[in-house]
Amino acid sequence: MSTPFTAALRSRPDVLRLGTGAEPLITVRVQVPEVWDTLRVDLPADTPVYTLKERALEVLMPDAPYAEDFLMKIGGWEVLNENASVTEAGGKSGSIFVLTGRRRRPVR
Repeated sequence: MSTPFTAALRSRPDVLRLGTGAEPLITVRVQVPEVWDTLRVDLPADTPVYTLKERALEVLMPDAPYAEDFLMKIGGWEVLNENASVTEAGGKSGSIFVLTGRRRRPVR
């Protein structure tokens, strides 16, 4: 499997792998603007968006109290049904998901 170009841009050298490894995988990228960090994720296409969000938060923001305080966006739009699979939400190999805080925080 070749890595999509967008997944390799300014991302960590390590890759988060989800699934058993027996099924075909797609590669997506998860960005968290609050910490200026990016993670490449290899996962089955039928993985729920909520699972992707939880696992990405564990790696990129381990001190985050609740996953519900964050939302996932793809193509600039919020994923409203996080129980839907990554592909049902519009993701495909090379897609970029943005994981950001639900509420804006003041800059001090």
